[in-house]
Amino acid sequence: MLKHMHLLFVAVLVISFIGRVAIAELKPVLLEQKWLKISPHIIASLVLLTGFALVFQGGWLSNEFAWIVAKLLMLLVYIGLGILAIRQSGRTRWLAFGGALFCLYYISKVAVTKQVFFFF
Repeated sequence: MLKHMHLLFVAVLVISFIGRVAIAELKPVLLEQKWLKISPHIIASLVLLTGFALVFQGGWLSNEFAWIVAKLLMLLVYIGLGILAIRQSGRTRWLAFGGALFCLYYISKVAVTKQVFFFF
């Protein structure tokens, strides 16, 4: 049940990020609405809380846990690129958006394989 909740929150996070970048491109004035400023923080908090709960429930900290550290570091990169994607414009926005989506891909791939360097 917890895993499904976590995956649901991750899906909402991805969809809301793509939606916010689209809004930033098409109607940036809408980003001033309070609920659009608060909701990403709530969603991200739910993803983190359920993720930490899964780590402790699965007992993954007792084994090799480099993959968890890699996911957390890449999450920080995703946050930085996400901020750039929403605040900047033009080419910078789209490069940051692509980088942020790559970060999400990497995080999901590491979550499935439990391997930091899955591409080797």
